[in-house]
Amino acid sequence: METFDCSEYGNGSCPENERSLGVRAAMYSLMAGAIFITVFGNLAMIISISYFKQLHTPTNLLILSMAVTDFLLGFTIMPYSMVRSVENCWYFGLTFCKIHYSFDLMLSITSIFHLCSVAVDRFYAICHPLHYCSKMTIPVVKRLLLVCWSVPGAFAFGVVFSEAYADGIEGYDILVACSSSCPVMFNKLWGTTLFVAGFFTPSSMMVGIYGKIFAVSKKHARAIGNLPENQSNQMRKDKKAAKTLGIVMGVFLLCWFPCFFTILLDPFLNFSTPAVLFDALTWFGYFNSTCNPLIYGFFYPWFRRALKYILLGKIFSSHFHNTNLFTQKETE
Repeated sequence: METFDCSEYGNGSCPENERSLGVRAAMYSLMAGAIFITVFGNLAMIISISYFKQLHTPTNLLILSMAVTDFLLGFTIMPYSMVRSVENCWYFGLTFCKIHYSFDLMLSITSIFHLCSVAVDRFYAICHPLHYCSKMTIPVVKRLLLVCWSVPGAFAFGVVFSEAYADGIEGYDILVACSSSCPVMFNKLWGTTLFVAGFFTPSSMMVGIYGKIFAVSKKHARAIGNLPENQSNQMRKDKKAAKTLGIVMGVFLLCWFPCFFTILLDPFLNFSTPAVLFDALTWFGYFNSTCNPLIYGFFYPWFRRALKYILLGKIFSSHFHNTNLFTQKETE
């Protein structure tokens, strides 16, 4: 077994935390608040769509799976990242470091795959409404979800546990053996692969699809006055849903682009990105999972009603799952 001189890294012990108690308390409070909203906000979305039969649609099945992604990030990833960020130390061992980062990477890529699937769903609903029911069926959505979860999972765990991401990085073995910070550094090949395949390509697809959707929506808006009332009302509902999900997509890209772009650039800058900056960008990405239930609550009245019923305990009443969550105005 190879041994390393770890004196340069404090013999593997955690460095002294330079933050004052007040700063650490403020960081814990802010991060714990974000974790609370992420976990319980997305849990409410999961319960709402799972429980109320009226919400069992292909689009909502995609949103449900995306809420599961955000819930898992808040429940299994963010608490450990919070301790690492505040204490400037990883207390949980190298093996769990790899498991943690694999899940972290998997869930972020899974989110963007879900958003691509939602974009395709809205594309057919608005641009090809006559084919929507035959194209976006529940079995089709389930196959999409299988891809959304399996491909990122295989990529993340394969790359991290094979340590292919670190091939050729000088001094990485010593850093792993001696550091107490759970170091994960992508080399040029895998940093570029992650950015292009895991972020840039699906993001470009989403932006292109939503561009087409909003172009068609403008045409529909001009024609709405000449259509039968039921058809024009359905078009309004689809346009509103596309707008809301477009905002979800925009927030995701805003939150995660800095982190993915830093992963791309860092190996070309000889890994000179300060650890505190990379940590901050990672938390900015996590914040996306906190924002999603807030966006749904703001734009979806049915989610606010479902949340009210959940908090009042009405979901434990028999047959309450058949309750109508939409007002007459919303169904028109």
